[in-house]
Amino acid sequence: MDPSLSVIRKRGNFLAANRGLRVARPGFVLLAHPNDGRGKRYGITVTKKIGNAVVRNRMKRRFRELLWDALPDSGLPDHDHVLIGRAGGVERDFAKLRDELAAALDRAAQGKGDRARSPRAHRSRRA
Repeated sequence: MDPSLSVIRKRGNFLAANRGLRVARPGFVLLAHPNDGRGKRYGITVTKKIGNAVVRNRMKRRFRELLWDALPDSGLPDHDHVLIGRAGGVERDFAKLRDELAAALDRAAQGKGDRARSPRAHRSRRA
């Protein structure tokens, strides 16, 4: 791991990142949010919907390697980067995931995010 990277550990920082830029890809969703000069930080989230603990931990290990490789050069300075695992992300080819992360970071650097889900759609899923 690059010494310039640090890990996001507090729930509040993950929630703050959720208010930032969102870039969706087939294997993951990248969230990027300014962190007031705390350097490049990263976090990984994989829900239980993805699979059992073995599957989730495997996905987190793969994401960690991707981030360690990409963030020192391509990460946004003084931003929190959060990867949220999506179903199918654990089976995707590692090289393909690397290319998708590079494209997502490039898109985030340009300030181009995807539209957020509407609150209405979110409420109907909970019901």
